[in-house]
Amino acid sequence: MVNNGRSTVQVVCGAPNARTGMVGVFAAEGTYVPGTDLKLVKSTIRGVESNGMLCSERELELSNDHDGIIDLPVELKSRIGERYVDVMGLDDPVIEVKVTPNRPDALGIRGLARDLAAAGLGTLKPEDPGLTGEGSYDCPVAIALKFPKGEEKACPAFGGIYVRGVKNGPSPAWMQRRLRAIGLRPINALVDITNYVTFDRCRPLHVYDADLLKGTIHARFGKPGERFLALDNKEYEAGDGMTVIADDSGALGFGGIIGGESTGCSEGTVNVLVESAYFDPIRTAATGRLTGVRSDARYRFERGIDPQSIEQGLRLAAKLILDICGGAPSRILIAGKAPDPKRLVDFRPRRVAELGGIEVSEAETRRILGTLGFTAKGKGETLKVAVPTWRPDVHGAADLVEEVVRIVGVDKVPATPMPRISGVSRATLTEGQKRVRRARRTLAGRGLVEAITWSFVTRAEATTFGGGTDALELANPISSELTSMRPSLLPALAAACQRNRDRGHGDHGLFEVGQAYRGIRPEDQTMLASGIRAGLSHMTGGGRHWQAPPTPADVFDVKADTVALIAAMGLDPSKMQVTRDAPAWFHPGRSGVVRLGPKTVLAHFGELHPATLKALGVEGPLAAFEVFLDALPPAKRKPTRAKPLLDAVDLQPVRRDFAFLLDRSVAAGDVVRAAEGVDRKLIAAVTVFDIYEGGALGADKKSLAIEVTLQPREKTLNDEEIEAVSRRIVEGVRKATGGEIRG
Repeated sequence: MVNNGRSTVQVVCGAPNARTGMVGVFAAEGTYVPGTDLKLVKSTIRGVESNGMLCSERELELSNDHDGIIDLPVELKSRIGERYVDVMGLDDPVIEVKVTPNRPDALGIRGLARDLAAAGLGTLKPEDPGLTGEGSYDCPVAIALKFPKGEEKACPAFGGIYVRGVKNGPSPAWMQRRLRAIGLRPINALVDITNYVTFDRCRPLHVYDADLLKGTIHARFGKPGERFLALDNKEYEAGDGMTVIADDSGALGFGGIIGGESTGCSEGTVNVLVESAYFDPIRTAATGRLTGVRSDARYRFERGIDPQSIEQGLRLAAKLILDICGGAPSRILIAGKAPDPKRLVDFRPRRVAELGGIEVSEAETRRILGTLGFTAKGKGETLKVAVPTWRPDVHGAADLVEEVVRIVGVDKVPATPMPRISGVSRATLTEGQKRVRRARRTLAGRGLVEAITWSFVTRAEATTFGGGTDALELANPISSELTSMRPSLLPALAAACQRNRDRGHGDHGLFEVGQAYRGIRPEDQTMLASGIRAGLSHMTGGGRHWQAPPTPADVFDVKADTVALIAAMGLDPSKMQVTRDAPAWFHPGRSGVVRLGPKTVLAHFGELHPATLKALGVEGPLAAFEVFLDALPPAKRKPTRAKPLLDAVDLQPVRRDFAFLLDRSVAAGDVVRAAEGVDRKLIAAVTVFDIYEGGALGADKKSLAIEVTLQPREKTLNDEEIEAVSRRIVEGVRKATGGEIRG
């Protein structure tokens, strides 16, 4: 029976700590409980009516504790019926701030206060220097950095301060209240102090029970097979290249990410060592992704904290420890030297109006920059502005303009229409942009579906498609499986095809128009239009049908896509050459290269090599193409005199068949080009209609039959003229290929 201050209601509660006379937190019928995402209704539990519930801390999202309901001091019995948040002082407003990755300074309360003060909301308090003076003795724990030569930037500086004779216990109520207000669970005074400094100053720290350390504490790379138990009660392996903090017994934790259980502080801790270091953001992020550890320290280090805050963090922590836990501090000991990213920017205050569109006086500009921590010196048009070390995002004058504009208010920027020069607007798209649009429309019109994939692939996939160099490896990949810039669009498209097949969609075609990368230079970045046909996907449709047996998409389907795309770009397909030297990821006997001359490669097409499909983990067969849009010659300007829309000929064409005996190595395309080159005005088309090998011809010969279409335009051809052209065709093929006409 629960007294809610107005009446007594019946509640069913199974908490092990429930007892008569207990003061707790009651949620009545109709209350929304955030921890369970439920709205309470009257219910019957085992035949007993229940009108609400008694809450645990987890159900109110105060902590993860749900072993029992909240047990309040009996002194609060006089305030029964009041709101719990009012009684416990939890009714302060909560401000949620979303911080962009380039503003690590805003991950501390002081950084937010600095911005608010610059905007005129309050006054920034003087910064607490922490422990003043020096300790009375040298730090008894040796601190060192042990990295290979050239890898010192993994942890350029590691500092510590020793405090002996501390008495650990619960942190003060004011500190616990502040930590709970930002969603942290108080643990003990020593741990709470490091968390407090982390969020107050964006200065992650770690505290060790110094009596549990063995020998020198140092930062180094992990060793293969080296493992440790972390503070989250999980065991991790410190692989090669991961920065760890270790003593002479082995790894204690990941630097800048998480500490170890073996040297953690407890209520019996008497002597402590406070760690304050600077860790490389990129290496910290990579280690965090590989291990899956998410921590407040990692979140800050991988974005780049103030490298000059090592000693400041130690002094702040030492002062709080002395005030709360007592003890005697040592002198600060720092191994290495922290980076000092001093930047001096030439800045003209008039740039605020020129770039930002807001008129701000020089005095106000100086005030804003000064409040934000910048130091502006000089007189006249140009100032010398020193950038504070906690602002890694500011590099030039434009960044300073952005600082002034965002503090004054982006809403103050006037809306100014662009000037209208003439009534007819000029074309704004570049030739490359037009090609991309035309390519998308063309491929979509051929029944392919556009896909948009990541620009990153695995190192193995990049190597399979001619990439995989160290220069194209990402320093900070978004995933351990997406580490290399893609040299081709085909790996991701093939993976997308496989995902469709896994879901029962086997007959489909995909295309993508995007960038591929062969190196780090601008000219190594190319624009590709690539596509893949899988299963029974054809231009005329896909799937099985009773009228014809099913045939999977093959080299000729993607060749037709390639030719159609190049023709849509304004290039005459008859001027192209097709050769057999396709890259290694294509099937050598079912692929080709489209060239414009001997050096200019326009496209690759064909069926993917079985070894390539195996490396990608994709089922075959797959037919693919990739067209290099940047390699296509610019489209010719339209002639001033328009050609007639209909180029009709009223004379009947003449068709003649020729069968040539050739060496088996002679390509059919060489025969077609030789025949076409005899008389390009008269010969309208040359097509291959029959190939015969084996039998009486022998193993090294083949018979190739072509049909030649003669289209006269001025007069009808007589027999002598037709025979003359035929002899020239036979002679032209013989000279080009060595083939002889069959009897």
